[in-house]
Amino acid sequence: MQDRRSFLVGATMLAGTLAASKPFEVFAQSLKPAVATADTAWQHTKDEAARVLAGNVRTVPSFKQPVLFEGSTYQGIWQECGPHESLVYAGLAHDKSGKCAIPDPASGEITAAQVARNTHMAFFALQRPDGQLPASVKISDVGFGQIQMVVPIAATAWELAQLTCDHEFLETAYNACSRWDAWLRQYRDTRKTGLVEGFCTYDTGHDNSPRWAGIPNRCPDADARKCPPLASMPRLCPDLSATVYGGRVALASMARALGKTSEADRWQADAEKIRQLIIAKLYSSEDAAFYDLDAQNKFARVRSDVISRVLGEHVLQTSNKRDQAIFEAVWARQIHNPSAFWAPYPLSSIALDDPTFVRPIPRNSWGGASQALTALRAPRWMVHYGKQVELNELMRQWCAAIMRHTEFRQQIDPQTGDFTQPDPGGYSPAALVFLDFSNRLGKRTA
Repeated sequence: MQDRRSFLVGATMLAGTLAASKPFEVFAQSLKPAVATADTAWQHTKDEAARVLAGNVRTVPSFKQPVLFEGSTYQGIWQECGPHESLVYAGLAHDKSGKCAIPDPASGEITAAQVARNTHMAFFALQRPDGQLPASVKISDVGFGQIQMVVPIAATAWELAQLTCDHEFLETAYNACSRWDAWLRQYRDTRKTGLVEGFCTYDTGHDNSPRWAGIPNRCPDADARKCPPLASMPRLCPDLSATVYGGRVALASMARALGKTSEADRWQADAEKIRQLIIAKLYSSEDAAFYDLDAQNKFARVRSDVISRVLGEHVLQTSNKRDQAIFEAVWARQIHNPSAFWAPYPLSSIALDDPTFVRPIPRNSWGGASQALTALRAPRWMVHYGKQVELNELMRQWCAAIMRHTEFRQQIDPQTGDFTQPDPGGYSPAALVFLDFSNRLGKRTA
């Protein structure tokens, strides 16, 4: 944990300028070589990925500063993924000189770090008085009809604040994310369990997933405070609860950096409470899987990428013998099982041997396809759990699939690596996957 002084002194600089007049050329120059430049296939795909990202730096009517769009058919930013994508984007242009600098606004240039800051600030600026953050900020509207969170916005904000030494941003993020946590406690714990409840499909961004079969996509009246009047609802959700856990851990770190020691201790204690509840109530040792628990106290037994999302926030602490045993079971029986999630192109969104796996694979389907978003999140947890070798395999397979097409689509068939063709290209997460993964592989193979 960092205190305020070490935050201000020790955070690293974000460089890599995106000139407003020539965003592609300047951003491309800021990228570190991923592999030997003699490999023209890698370099061509890198150039195309950089071009996709530069083209997706745009504005929305409700927030005038440029943000990183999801791209493809998704014209805007979503809380589940936009802040994380923008953080990866900033990291790609990171100058590791160890210095902090604020670019001159008069230069007419915008940095990747500024785009990442804006992408976070769009959610904070549009936060409602009661503390609710938007689920999405799009060209068409600002969405509040679901909570739609995965990677905690508090966690990505904290990492970005450290990267840029931006104390003002840190304070803004801490206040906004504290109010968001309070909103979730008030409106998404109606059963008073201490866990986070899902009310609709879009809460978790699991479009077309058998996990949510029979459940409406949106909350009633497009109001995320309302649960549909179904006997099985609301559900206690492992991934939503893990997101809140990761957010509270980040809030504890922010509070310490801001000199709020007592608040930091409270956040850490609250994080530990929800972590323990996730394991105690939402883990099935019979299946070595995490499941939703419905209002009738029955598991929704669909083995989905909920499991990797729980791992994504490091809910299992391997210093603890119980947690270590659970992780080993989950890893062997689910994540790294070639009959379950470890397909030739991992990780599938539904286990291959789960009877609910959807084939043929339709577009925008969390019913089985391996999603670029899941791949982009993998480094956040696989290295933490000592799975670098397996992460390298995942990264190589995704890079190989992308280089065959260079169209940067949303999802692939986990067994063939073929991208779903009805999805148009230009999808930021796929471009980020290639650039981030090629950099990571280059550093380890050079």
